[in-house]
This record gives sequence, structure tokens and C-alpha cells, in this order.
Amino acid sequence: MRLLALALLLTSASVSAQMNYPTTQAVPLVEDHFGIQVSDPYRWLENDVRQDQKVRDWVTAENQVTEAYLATLPARDAFKARLKALFDYERFGVPAKKGGRYFYQHNSGLQNQSPLYVRDSVDGPARLLIDPNLWAKDGATALAEWLPSEDGRHLAYAVQDGGTDWRTIKVLDVATGKETGDSVEWAKFTGLAWTKDGSGFFYSRFPKPEGAQFQALNENHEVYFHKLGTPQSADRKVFATPDHPKWNNTAEVTDDGRWLVITSSEGTDERYQISVVDLTAAGAAPRTLIPGLDNNWQLIGNSGDTFYFLTNRDAPRQRIVALAAGGGQPREIVPQDMATLQGASMVGDEIVATYLVDAKSEVRRYTADGTLKGKLALPGIGTAAGFDGEAGDPESFFSFTSFATPTTIYRYDAKTGQASVWARPKVAFNPADYSVEQRFYASKDGTRVPMFVVRKKGATGPAPTLLYAYGGFNVSMLPAFSASRLAWVQAGGTFVLANIRGGGEYGKAWHDAGRLGHKQNVFDDFIAAGEYLKTEGITGPDQLAIQGGSNGGLLIGAVVNQRPDLFAAALPAVGVMDMTRFDRFTAGRYWVDDYGYPAKEADFKTLWAYSPYHNVKGGRDYPAVLVTTADTDDRVVPGHSFKYTAALQNAAIGPKPHLIRIETRAGHGSGKPTDKIIEETADQWAFIAKWTGLEVK
Repeated sequence: MRLLALALLLTSASVSAQMNYPTTQAVPLVEDHFGIQVSDPYRWLENDVRQDQKVRDWVTAENQVTEAYLATLPARDAFKARLKALFDYERFGVPAKKGGRYFYQHNSGLQNQSPLYVRDSVDGPARLLIDPNLWAKDGATALAEWLPSEDGRHLAYAVQDGGTDWRTIKVLDVATGKETGDSVEWAKFTGLAWTKDGSGFFYSRFPKPEGAQFQALNENHEVYFHKLGTPQSADRKVFATPDHPKWNNTAEVTDDGRWLVITSSEGTDERYQISVVDLTAAGAAPRTLIPGLDNNWQLIGNSGDTFYFLTNRDAPRQRIVALAAGGGQPREIVPQDMATLQGASMVGDEIVATYLVDAKSEVRRYTADGTLKGKLALPGIGTAAGFDGEAGDPESFFSFTSFATPTTIYRYDAKTGQASVWARPKVAFNPADYSVEQRFYASKDGTRVPMFVVRKKGATGPAPTLLYAYGGFNVSMLPAFSASRLAWVQAGGTFVLANIRGGGEYGKAWHDAGRLGHKQNVFDDFIAAGEYLKTEGITGPDQLAIQGGSNGGLLIGAVVNQRPDLFAAALPAVGVMDMTRFDRFTAGRYWVDDYGYPAKEADFKTLWAYSPYHNVKGGRDYPAVLVTTADTDDRVVPGHSFKYTAALQNAAIGPKPHLIRIETRAGHGSGKPTDKIIEETADQWAFIAKWTGLEVK
């Protein structure tokens, strides 16, 4: 690529007659990419907001304009009150059982972060172990990953500050509730895996970054062992791939404590190499069990020298196989089915497998040799998750949720095959007041795509509607309760979730049909969903709002450019908006599995065709747009949203507002405190209510 032009800074004035946007400096920077002249006038907005005063000033100015506009919206306070009331219910996490103790998170309602509790028996009194609400005045420091030791005496837990992906790992003595003094820095994209004797744990980390820790590429991911009572400097490097600096490496220990199983990957695809270490053999070195990065290999458990894996090898919708520790060919245990196998675990003497049937959960029980024992009855259309367990212990827990049903925790007994409620939250609304309907519609190429429609029971006729989707990275969008979405429905709106291609709802083929050179299918599916909602009278001509985050933010940016006439309002959140440079920052390099390589000509031309930042076109009216991002997002750096917003504000795309809301001390989404979620959602719902005609009382 060759730099063609770099001139003095110019200023670009707002083209809107009704919104007084801040002035954004434009640099006439043009590069040649495979004969395409690519203009990037707002590249300076990629600079880290913490270190660049000019970017900070721009953020401040944009937030001031956005806040002034949002303050005029009559529904803002009403939505804030409604959201606060809906969030004020107790929430439980799925318990982890170790050493006869039960560890779980519980939020009383409006706590910014969910504390961690322990019980000494399944129904015994709860004792508070960790309250992350005490860690920061603004509530933005969160408890991230955590895992008790096998004997339940210690708990390793990760601290996430301000939404960053970086972690600090600490250890707690469970009996006393006091920290042991152990501390591990610069962990990221890590699991936690204790040795069977509880002497220490395995974790994954990158080298300490030099300089821009929130923007620098992450390479040389390594597995270490931390022995309790020793400094991090004494941690032993267990596994590294210096010949493959872009590989990620994570470790887990089998339930019997014998094997360390290391999973290596390069991108976001479920394509793994598996290495194992015999922890009972002194000085044993890692050896490759499954070479190459060709298929998904998800460890289910082991029985001595036999491993059980969930895999998509020769099975696009996945199956379960057994593999000897010495290698060889896998032996099929549970064959591929028409449904998509999503997950499996060993509980007691059986295998519990979770399937997706048209984007809804189904749970099946198998013997260790693959004989079907039956299905576990679920409360209805929804999503089941959990079932962590151990061979020989029939007790496990799982969660169930649906659009109008808050997450309930169930205790499962593998001996009887029965489930009973362990924790059911009390809510101040009746779930029966809402209807959940699954429909199917045809995309542009005739593909049959499912969607869920959620509204008040008995509602008919067009209504202001919020359409949401993701469409990427094999991620399935499943029924789940959201207080935020229920606030929209309670106010008289309709919520729709479209299961567009690019996700994993129908296995590998569904994912493949929505990535790389097929990415346009994702946008076509979403546009077809919007057209269907209007044709069917679910929403009216000017009543359709759309929302998506991360890869879904890219989706929203792309479809707004392609069909601005179809939508009344848009909410792109933490989106990947510059498809020519996404792989240059933090975790962006992983995304080439779905997006392709900007440095390859064929991939570049595909990316260039839909890149939201580069395809903002003047001369047509755009919907109202409220972009959201956060200053410490080190997953999708905020420069994506900054540049995209500048492009919107400086194009002749009509009088509707095109604003950006930039949260402080918040990241890509995980760990965001409850009060920030309520504030942000109230702003988003008030914004789209204004432009879809939803009257909120």
C-alpha cells in the first residue's frame, strides 16, 4: 500500500441544518489498496483517548452535544424509572460445586456487580465471599472469571477494571474469606485450572505490553502454572508456541487430576490443536494429541486414558467421540443429528448434551457408550445452559431462561433424571402477560430464516419495533430474559430477534454462509427481516428501529448504508466499522476467520464493499443514529465508532440526528455496572422511541 496524499489538517463543517455537531478535523489521507483509492480523513481518531488530548477534546465535545439532545427526549426519565424497577429483582448464577461447597454469584437487584457467595451444603445458609461493589466508587471494577480448588479450600478469581479484557488474578482462602497474597498480572483470554491437590493453578497470559496496553496487538499467548504462596516471577511456563505467535493457548485439568489438556487456536473459528501433559509423570512434556487447526475439539471429560470430545470433524452439526490418550482414530459415541449439538458434559455416569432445535434448547441424556436415555423436560421455549459436573457425582446445576422468563437455576440429579428448582427469582411482573412467537421468513436468496417476536399478549397491528441480530462468529442468538428489552415491550413496543446467517443456530453450514465472501448474506437476511415485519403488519412504515453490538454493530452500520430508507432509527454499539484496518488493534487479528485479511486483494475488495465507515453516502436521508461505545473498550477499539460517527456527521444524509454516546470507564460490555446499563439503555430507548413514534407514559 502506498501513501498518495497527506496534507495539512483541514476542518470539515457540519452538513446538518438542524444539528450543531462538533467540528471534526479532516486529514486528506488517501492510500492505494489494490488499485482502490481509500480515503481515511479521520484516522487521527484512532489514537488512544487516554493519551491524545485532541481525541479527548473531541470525545468531550461529542458527549456534550449528545447529552444536550437526549435531555430533550420526554421518554428518557420514564424509561429510566421503568428500567430501574425491572432490574430490581434478585439474580442467581449457576453454582459450582467443589469440596462439598457450593459457589455462586447473586445480585440482590440493583447492585452494580454481583457478589460471590458460598454454601457448605446445597440448601445451607449463604456466606458472602467477595463483594466487588466495594472495589471502585463508580462500580466499574468487576469480578470476572473465578474457580474454586478441587477441595473447595481456595478460590482463584480475576479482577476486571473498567471493562478491559486484561485481568489480575488473586486467591482467596474460603474458610477465612481473606486473600492469600497471591497475585498474577497481564492475564487475558484465560481460563483457570487448579491441580487436583490444590497446590496451584494454570492460567494464560500475554507478555506485559509496552506502551499502548489498550490498543497493541496481542501475540505470544502462553500457559503458566502459579504455585500458591509464590510470587508471579516464580511462575513456571508450561506451554508456548513461539513458532506461532498468533496462537492462543488455554489449559484445563481433567476431573481425575491426571491430565492437563491444552487447546490452541489462532482466530475465532472453532479450529483447535489439542496437546496433553500427564501430570502424574514427573517432568512430563506436552505432546500433541490432535494436530493442526482443522476442527472443533471440546473436551467433555475422560475415563482413565480415554478422552471424550465434542467435535465437528466429519459432522457439521457436531457429534461426540472418544479418543485414546495415545492417539489414533476417534471412536464415535453420539452421532451427528439433524439438531445442532451445542455442548456436552459428563455428570455422574452419563453424558448430558444440549442441542439447538430451530434456535431453542433441547437436552438429551446418554450413557457413556452413547445410548440415548431420554430427554430432560424443560419449562418451555428457551435456553438451557450449565450442566457442569464430574464423573461419579450425579449432582449438577443448569439455568433456564426465555424472553419473558427470568433466569431460573435448577438442580439436576443424574440418578433420577429429574430437575428441581434451586433458585427462582421473584419479579414484579407476570411473564404470562407477554407472548413469544417464532416465525420464519424468506431471505433474498430464498433461505428460510427464523425470528422470535416478543410483545404484549393480545397485541395486534403495527407497533414501534426493535429488531436485533448479530450474524457472525458461529454465535447463536437464543431466547433469554432481558430487563432492558422487557422495558421496551412493556411500553408498548415489539422486540424481534432474527437468527440470521453467520451464527451457529444450524451448525457449520449456517456460519459459513454468513462470513468471508458470503458476508452479504448476513445483511440480506437482516434487511429481509425488516421487510417481512412491515409486510406482515408487525411494524409500520416509520416504526422500525434496529440494534446490534460488536459484530452486530458492523451489521447495523452496513445495513443502514445499504437500505437507509427501511429504518427509522439505528443503534450500532461498539461496532467494527473500518473493515480495512480492524486487524491492527488488540484482538482484531482474530477476526480474520470471519472477515478475511485486508492485506489480501480478494478479501479486501469484499470488505471494502460493505465497510460502514467507507460506505456512508450522501444524497439520501439516513435514519436517526445513536452510536454507543466506551473509552476503555480494548476488544473493538473506540476509534471504529469515532471515525464512523465523524463520517455520518459530515455527510449530506438528511436532518435526523447522528450522534455518539461515549461511556467512561467501560469496555466492550462485560463487567459494566448496573447503573451504567440503566443509564445507557434509557438513552437508547428514548432515542428510538422518539423516531419510531412510541409514546411512553
